Amino acid sequence: MIKVSQLHKDYGVSKNPIHVLRDVDLEIGIGERVGIVGSSGAGKTTLMNILGGLDRPTSGKVEVDGRNLFSMAPAEMDSFRNREMGFVFQFNQLLPEFSALENVMMPALIARLSGPEARSRATDLLAEVGLSHRLEHKPGQLSGGEQQRVAIARALVMQPRFLLADEPTGNLDSGTSDAIYHLFQRLHATRDLTIIIVTHNDQLASRLDRVVKMEDGCIVGV
Repeated sequence: MIKVSQLHKDYGVSKNPIHVLRDVDLEIGIGERVGIVGSSGAGKTTLMNILGGLDRPTSGKVEVDGRNLFSMAPAEMDSFRNREMGFVFQFNQLLPEFSALENVMMPALIARLSGPEARSRATDLLAEVGLSHRLEHKPGQLSGGEQQRVAIARALVMQPRFLLADEPTGNLDSGTSDAIYHLFQRLHATRDLTIIIVTHNDQLASRLDRVVKMEDGCIVGV
């Protein structure tokens, strides 16, 4: 379980802080598919970044299976994030000079898996997302939907338990967005993933197990 307790996040100077998250409590069960929705500036992305250990709260805590993420030593946090969390972003952040295969291999190589193991995992994942014929293509040679599939494969190469996606269909047309949703659905079923998706796409959110609505840094509906 992911358990968020009394989470606050402020930016700016202490005399006049900007309250991005305020008194957030949330529990997400292992294996759930959860959407986080709300208007721009509601705090959705900040919450997701804290859940994944990419950002730190001003106060409060995030526990995963009873472990407080922010009591971990930096090296332990880095290892946890690399091995337990997979991230997909609206702008896929693929490295343009590398092929699809090399992009997917990158987190595994950073984690010091052997080259053959990293290549084997990446090759299998690209086949799983329907891109076995695009292994050597660079991002600029791929469509937007194909690029996002590469990003999803990269997020899964370390076999994480949690997949966190921030507006994964935000730059895609409706047909491609629907295909990405079905890919998430299949990956959830085959890999027993816990999936958390920040989205403005109401249709996508409605297909998930649960929707968390945010407004002005607070959760206003679960």
